[in-house]
Amino acid sequence: MGTDTITLKEIVKGIKPADEKWVEKAKERTSQLLMPTRALGRLHDISEKICGICKTLKPSINRKAFLVMAGDHGVVEEGVSAYPQEVTGEMIKTFLNGGAGINILAGQVNADVFVVDMGIITDLDPVSLNGEDRLFIHKVAKGTANLSRGPAMSRKEAEQSILTGFQLATDLFKKGIDLLGTGDMGIGNTTPSAAIGTVFTGTALEEMVGRGTGVDDQGLLKKQEVIQKGIDVNRPDIKDGLDVLSKLGGFEIGGISGCILAGAYHGRPVVIDGFISTAGALVAHSLSPNVTDYLFAGHCSEETGHRAMLQYLGLEPVLDLGMRLGEGSGGALAMGIIEGAIKIFTDMLTFEQAGVSNK
Repeated sequence: MGTDTITLKEIVKGIKPADEKWVEKAKERTSQLLMPTRALGRLHDISEKICGICKTLKPSINRKAFLVMAGDHGVVEEGVSAYPQEVTGEMIKTFLNGGAGINILAGQVNADVFVVDMGIITDLDPVSLNGEDRLFIHKVAKGTANLSRGPAMSRKEAEQSILTGFQLATDLFKKGIDLLGTGDMGIGNTTPSAAIGTVFTGTALEEMVGRGTGVDDQGLLKKQEVIQKGIDVNRPDIKDGLDVLSKLGGFEIGGISGCILAGAYHGRPVVIDGFISTAGALVAHSLSPNVTDYLFAGHCSEETGHRAMLQYLGLEPVLDLGMRLGEGSGGALAMGIIEGAIKIFTDMLTFEQAGVSNK
């Protein structure tokens, strides 16, 4: 079935849990590997989860890619960021030039980096930029509205952002990408992410809201006030992920949600990055709780509320290095760990193959 005209309702209906039978088969093989029982700890959990997703004992993640979703945010006018909004567009150019953190770390694991303009204020001309074939322009609007004064976007725009992410991820899967990573770029986007995290997890604002790009103590208090005002003004429905996204979110957060739904729909593993990507995961999870069967949390961000988000989703981060860059950087590092886990599972000898006595 083609997915060019698929609806969000059809996507959600088409997402099934990962196959536990393959996980059990994988655990049986792990028990035969040439080492003391589960001596490599969580590497075994990772490889077995991949087997359940891919329904095989010979999984491969040779082809990897990142979709870095970019969007601007009306709430920046409230003074919630330490950086000006122009930085969003400038950073996209840096991604395309190959000079950003995600480019370097993705290069280490041979992952391609694609950038999506989901709704930035700047108008970019792909033809005039380096790497034009790695820039996708799907602008929902020129930035969201100010969430502290009303909905960040319409419900239709929220759905459009999710479907855009879904289609872009689907296209990469069709081209042979085995493992997809999510990334983000958008000045001010820790504010909508914290708002989404607060609403879904029920965590107190003081525990959820962090310093983002590095606001001072006064800026942090301001940010908390702005988010509380946005929640009070919009009264999002926690049972309706689309409602939460439309009232408090960002276009790039919707795009990330779509990528996650695509992984679950097509049975492919997705590695989420940090705080913003996990806000996208919360939205996707509210639409289809089964998505976590297909998700790996690349790392735990230094951003205050990220751990609570991951705990709510039942995801244990692969890494915890005090990072807070975003862009997909933590996901890229985690891909190396995931690849190592799979190599151990598929390439390591069993006791029988090595002629070594088992216990």
